[in-house]
Amino acid sequence: MQQSIKDFSMDFFSLKGKVAIVTGGNTNLGMAYCVAFARAGADVFVPNFEADVSEVKAAVETEGRRFENLQGDLTDAAYRKAIIDTALEKFGHIDILVNNANVGFFAPFEEYPDSYYSKTIELGLNAAYYLGREIGLVMKKQGSGKIINIGSALSFTADGNCPGYVIVKHGMIGITRDFANELGKYNVQTNAICPGFFKSDVNTGVPQEIVDRVAARLPGGTWGEFGSVMGTAVFLASRASDYVNGWSISVDGGFTSVI
Repeated sequence: MQQSIKDFSMDFFSLKGKVAIVTGGNTNLGMAYCVAFARAGADVFVPNFEADVSEVKAAVETEGRRFENLQGDLTDAAYRKAIIDTALEKFGHIDILVNNANVGFFAPFEEYPDSYYSKTIELGLNAAYYLGREIGLVMKKQGSGKIINIGSALSFTADGNCPGYVIVKHGMIGITRDFANELGKYNVQTNAICPGFFKSDVNTGVPQEIVDRVAARLPGGTWGEFGSVMGTAVFLASRASDYVNGWSISVDGGFTSVI
């Protein structure tokens, strides 16, 4: 029997002693990633745009883990530098980055404003690239790290009236593969989680006919719950995924697997 088989342990899924940065971690799926990491043993740092981080802070600290945050705009280079500097000052190292922050604007394709497109690209794609690259270089010096980019079911498909969002989510797969190639030699793995349609505050205003249409396409027939993605996040952040690099895991109930 190979030694690696004998050595395998459920401790490979532990994040004890690790530090995770989760952009936009104070709401929705971002909060789910934060709580998952805290339960697995990691301390959590949240760069947040909205002021209120009380809920995620309490959730992380309830797990006995440290929580820090820094409010600002991820499209600002000075703020991105401050995130790294502050995290290193508070914790001494950065082991996990989740590029989760994004925004989506909807309008008919023929009338889609340039401002919608540029704002979506700047936050959802460019900020993820710049922050990921700089934190990737920190991880290179450490000799280890995990970068998790958040894609979408729309990383592989397209929907109407949201070209900016579709292009961003396709682009996140490109960033993932590029970082995997550039940083893999330094023991830094980059992968993507591509969530499907989840019950969230963001989707509360979705017309019932669309909710029903999506559900009808899903083999299980229901939209996802936040807890469904937490195990995937822990796996990709942990030692258990050390030989997974440049890949995308769809957590979408089968949405992109069926027609």
